[in-house]
Amino acid sequence: MRLIFSTFLIGTVFLNAFGASAYAMEDTPSKQQEVANVAHRGASAHAPENTMAAFEKAVDMKAGYIEIDVQMTEDEELVVIHDITVNRTTDGRGFVGDLSLEEIQALDAGSWFGKEFANEQIPTFEEVIDAYRGKIGILIELKSPELYPGIEEKVADVLIERNMQHPQNEKIIIQSFNHESMQVSKELLPNVPHGVLAGMTWDGVTEEQLANFATYADYFNPNLNIVTDELVTSVHEEGMEIYPYTVRAQKEADKLINLGVDGIITDYPEYVYKHPVNN
Repeated sequence: MRLIFSTFLIGTVFLNAFGASAYAMEDTPSKQQEVANVAHRGASAHAPENTMAAFEKAVDMKAGYIEIDVQMTEDEELVVIHDITVNRTTDGRGFVGDLSLEEIQALDAGSWFGKEFANEQIPTFEEVIDAYRGKIGILIELKSPELYPGIEEKVADVLIERNMQHPQNEKIIIQSFNHESMQVSKELLPNVPHGVLAGMTWDGVTEEQLANFATYADYFNPNLNIVTDELVTSVHEEGMEIYPYTVRAQKEADKLINLGVDGIITDYPEYVYKHPVNN
């Protein structure tokens, strides 16, 4: 009888402990669920960067945002490409700003990545916005805006024409390494969140610098290699969020999640929890 009672007691304790643990696992969101999953140039580890194929792959992988790079052609059309030349990611050569839209869109922007992506085009900014607004968040980077006078106004015009100057759930964000450009853009689109990008040279950014950024920016998005506990805390104390770039390894994502970042910009959306923030 004693043996039966002891077995029952042990079993009850085990079940209660396991049940409590299982409930806690189900009821408590993980840190990863709180981190925005930003597909860098689309899911660029899986499809050619800054193409519709890469953006569609990001949607399929349930990323929270696509990050896109915006530049301007010789005939002042907005296009989505990272480098200031077309040399690396197309079968053409030359500076983006020296080519017309027609010349840009005649290029093959996919074969360099894989033959299955042959004839992918460099998309226009409007094409990407129209295809993905309301479908996934869009983090818009103004790439080298100093080369394209007036690009801030052109981007603002596209968003305002589509009544996107009041984004829901911060699903449109504009960022740049050119911080003066972000001040101009913020004046044009005061209700759209803006971010400042920071490279390795910003290691040791001061509280005064962060306070200045916070007067016009909502995000401080640095190179992942300069992110520390102290930096994350300082950014949060200024009322900004922090989305480091560019994660290309699982251990990098895990480290940033443990440091308490708000989002991760990555070529591999699978390295970050797959459900978007503000779903």
